[in-house]
Amino acid sequence: MNADQTPSEISTAVDASKLPVCYADVEAAALRLENKAHRTPVITSSNINECTKSRVFFKSENFQRTGSFKFRGAYNALAQLSTAEKQRGVLTFSSGNHAQAIALAGKLLDIPTTIVMPDDAPIVKQNATRGYGAEVILYNRLETNREELAEKLAGDRNLTIIPPYDHPHIIAGQGTAAKELIEEVGNLDLLLVCCGGGGLLSGSAIAAKALSPNCRVVGVEPQQADDATRSFYSKTLQTIHNPNTIADGARTPYLGKITFPLVLHYVDDMVTVSEEAILRTMFYVWERLKIVVEPTGALAAAALLEGVISVPDDAKIGVIISGGNVDFAQMGKLFSLTSQ
Repeated sequence: MNADQTPSEISTAVDASKLPVCYADVEAAALRLENKAHRTPVITSSNINECTKSRVFFKSENFQRTGSFKFRGAYNALAQLSTAEKQRGVLTFSSGNHAQAIALAGKLLDIPTTIVMPDDAPIVKQNATRGYGAEVILYNRLETNREELAEKLAGDRNLTIIPPYDHPHIIAGQGTAAKELIEEVGNLDLLLVCCGGGGLLSGSAIAAKALSPNCRVVGVEPQQADDATRSFYSKTLQTIHNPNTIADGARTPYLGKITFPLVLHYVDDMVTVSEEAILRTMFYVWERLKIVVEPTGALAAAALLEGVISVPDDAKIGVIISGGNVDFAQMGKLFSLTSQ
């Protein structure tokens, strides 16, 4: 454990019946999201199937509203607020994708939204969040604890906090992505899911274990932001302050009090990929699948395409592409990194 990492005590003795999210919650979320969220396409590539000697199905959440899976959880959470809570408004903290999702969900449901964002969040995500009608409050991530700032602002303004991942309704909404994937392609041998705070991973694992019980669920993190992987193996919550990775959606410092037990119970393994692997995979997906994915969105694919995960021949593999909100102003810099 390095100087940036400290353990936190969370019980790892998990009784599934006492966990705060179950598959019935994912099913209920799917009903709320009907005609609200896009049923995103599943993309295949004969070239990738050949290279991996498998059948690979990419659930393309880069085509979701606001450009990422985050809209699923955001809408599911805001739709369940009381009338009084909706009138007062909500506040969240996010580097971008959850921010945009909350802003759009709030616009659709006529709920005022306030977003606390780091000042180094991609400009494309800041602008989109404002474009959906949210008030954006920027902070310096090196000097300010976002949770503490959010708590203070919410208290001063009497707003309801909707966190980006550690919330039962958020988790249930995110799980609908895996639900749709398995309903469309059938049972899977393996499901690869990126991991930041664990909302998408835990929700997807809940859906996978219900619909495809023999499916092995693996979470994927950047090597430079491996708090969830360390937590998974140590069974003790690990923290990394302000992890330095190009996958800005995975810069969360730790799993949550809700997501950590869910990950321990439903997820089969955790792996990490290098920054170089993330970039190579992102551009490979652009070239081969002809779709735009952001660095975080390429995490799960990187574990497969870079050989981090070994799979038997003819395995049936699901890969969730989590988002496509790329800051194109940074593309030149990222392209130069791949050629070094």
